[in-house]
Amino acid sequence: MTTKSPDLDDAYALKSADDAKRVYAAWAETYDTSFVGGRSYVLHERVAEDFVEKGGSGPVLDLGAGTGVLATALASLNVGPLEAADISSEMLEHASRKGLYRRLFVTDPERPLPFPDESLNGIVSSGTFTLGHLGPEILPDLMRILRPGGLMTISVNSAHYAEAGFEKAIGNIRSQIAALHVHTVDIYANSDATDEHAHDTAKIVSMRKKSA
Repeated sequence: MTTKSPDLDDAYALKSADDAKRVYAAWAETYDTSFVGGRSYVLHERVAEDFVEKGGSGPVLDLGAGTGVLATALASLNVGPLEAADISSEMLEHASRKGLYRRLFVTDPERPLPFPDESLNGIVSSGTFTLGHLGPEILPDLMRILRPGGLMTISVNSAHYAEAGFEKAIGNIRSQIAALHVHTVDIYANSDATDEHAHDTAKIVSMRKKSA
C-alpha cells in the first residue's frame, strides 16, 4: 500500500502548526518536482523580479523558504546573502542542499523571529502568506527586523489577502512605510491547466521601511 503524497488541497486545508509540520515533512522529497515543476509554479520568480526591480539588496530573509525555490530565483539575479526561515526542518534540509543560504532557521509561528532589530536589508516570501498558512499578524515583527530603508516583498494569495484582512493590517503599520506597492500576478504559468486552482492569483506586496 502506498501513501498519497501531499498536494495543494492538503496545504490549503492546514489548521495548525502541527498540521503544517506533518504535511511538509511528507512533501519535502517531491515538492520541487510535483508542485513547482508539475504545476508550473512561477510565483517565486515574480517575487524575486519585483524585489530586484525595486532595488532590494542583501542580507535578505526568505520567510517560509521551503526547499529554496525563491532563493534559486534570487541567486540567479545576484541577490545575497540569504537567510532561510521555515517551520519545516525537512523542507529546510532540502533547501540546504542547494547551497544558497548562509544560515537556516527552523521557526515557531508563535514566537518572534530569531533576528535582532533592524538587522536585514530585505525580506522576501513566496507562497507562505496563503490559505491555511501565515496571516498578517507577523507583519509587525517583520518590520521590526527590517532596517530603515529596507525592502520587504511578499506574495499573498488573493483570496487570503481579502479574507485575512491584509489591507487593514498593512494600514496599521502604514506609518512605518515610505513606499507601498500592491499588484496582482498569476501563481502558475500553465495556461492549459483546468483544475480549480489553475488560475489562482496572488498579490505582490512591496513595502519600503521609512529611513530613520
